[in-house]
Amino acid sequence: MNIFVLLKRTFDTEEKITLSNGQINEDGAEFIINPYDEYAVEEAIQVRDEHGGEVTVVSVGNEETEKQLRTALAMGADKAVLINTEDDLDYGDQFTTAKILAEFLKDKDADLIIGGNVAIDSGTGQVGPRVADLLNIPYVTTITKLTIEGDKVTVVRDVEGDSEVIETSLPLLVTAQQGLNEPRYPSLPGIMKAKKKPLDELELDDLDLEEEDVEAKTKTIEVYLPPKKEAGKILEGELEAQVKELVDLLHKEAKVV
Repeated sequence: MNIFVLLKRTFDTEEKITLSNGQINEDGAEFIINPYDEYAVEEAIQVRDEHGGEVTVVSVGNEETEKQLRTALAMGADKAVLINTEDDLDYGDQFTTAKILAEFLKDKDADLIIGGNVAIDSGTGQVGPRVADLLNIPYVTTITKLTIEGDKVTVVRDVEGDSEVIETSLPLLVTAQQGLNEPRYPSLPGIMKAKKKPLDELELDDLDLEEEDVEAKTKTIEVYLPPKKEAGKILEGELEAQVKELVDLLHKEAKVV
């Protein structure tokens, strides 16, 4: 089975993020594999181990993205591809990424493509569906279970507190939701093996794409941090007085009642 994983390098949201001139300051920032993409890598490895085949992880980014691709290889993926747009693009959006990925994948005869449900930085959830649409293959988002029998695929997907079961067929693109699996940590032998696994680097020219072919359809107007939370207020006194004061605060200050 020919399996591809769509991977994104993202900020580690457990670390403090700062802004400089209206942009996220990357100096000293920690980067990781987008957490939802870790589920995608793990699922791809499990499918390969059960059905045979090969797992290729592909990412659109800069040369620093090689670190995250090597991590995926250490987890157990077979090959990695970095499509480096650092010298070609000043800005890209979800359309840009999807267009590049689809152009790369169009002649790869992929049986299964797995991506994360959303990226924790932009949170749009657009890239996977856009890639599937460009490749003209079916897709199912936010999956929590994947079962493959021949060309038949049964998928369970999360629908905000409930689930639905979908039957479809290969080739197929799915996006991974939390609960699909438990991603493994790279082992020391896996890390050593990852150094010898193939990691190819491509540019837009290698895909016969021009900058105007992947020009962003959106523009970021402003980037800002969430407002700081105000200190909480502790109510004192008799219970009846606290309830009265709470209702008064909700009405006059919070303006929610």
